[in-house]
Amino acid sequence: MTKIEPRPDDEQRVTVVVMTRDRRDQLLQALGNLRDLSGDVPVVVVDNGSRDGTPAAVRAAFPGVVVVELGGNRGAGARTAGARVAGTPYVAFSDDDSWWAPGALKRAADLLDAVPSLGLVAARTLVGPAEHTDELSRELAASPLPTGTDLPGPRVLGFLACAAVVRRGAFLEAGGFHPVVFFLGEETVLALDLAAAGWALCYVDDVVAHHHPQPGPTRGGRRRLQARNALLSSWLRRPARVALRDTWRLGRRAVTDAEARGALLDALRRVRPALAARRRIPEHVEADVRLLE
Repeated sequence: MTKIEPRPDDEQRVTVVVMTRDRRDQLLQALGNLRDLSGDVPVVVVDNGSRDGTPAAVRAAFPGVVVVELGGNRGAGARTAGARVAGTPYVAFSDDDSWWAPGALKRAADLLDAVPSLGLVAARTLVGPAEHTDELSRELAASPLPTGTDLPGPRVLGFLACAAVVRRGAFLEAGGFHPVVFFLGEETVLALDLAAAGWALCYVDDVVAHHHPQPGPTRGGRRRLQARNALLSSWLRRPARVALRDTWRLGRRAVTDAEARGALLDALRRVRPALAARRRIPEHVEADVRLLE
């Protein structure tokens, strides 16, 4: 993969990495909104094996956008592939249904410039045409974690992937999004890995992202996937007693809940690579997780 060379313009400090799969029309609209609101920001679209002509459509409509075709579905790993291509010190993630508000990327870059220990900025996410604040944003704003005086907002151990700006070097050194988790809830392991490496994660209310998910019923199997990945995240990074506790809890739910039963079976199919990649977080990070719990 060819890395994008940084531009001479001082404001080109952030590359937006967008992952997508089989949502061509929605992606084109999101890219148009991003261009209208954020200007001539470098953009990398990483395609997870779309079959609807997405790569060709993006190249035709947005010639300045770099398109990376993975040839298959790597889930959240597509973002990691996009970050490797980026030529800027910071990377902002978007999905094919989200984009950044005016001034948001400059504000995030200024904060990352000013605070060398800051590895990730979690944005306030406005959802849908009504632009109500996402529930996770409210939780992050109320984080009980002790915050150092140098941070521009509450210290957190979570974020929404399509509304986060990362320090590229820190993100890649941490390994990016973990392939065992694949997609949905992939933020958990990355947040723990960044914190374990000494990076701060911070919620900043005036860094704003827009998220417009498609209307309609929630995609089938989402709750099952979330439960599976939560358990895998525990086995990847938490103490064995915690991972066993979480396994027992999911097992109890599985007795009467078909989705929990499916999640447990799915997790068991991935337990071998999870154990092979297991790396327990330091005790001070584990203490922060327990405080949040």
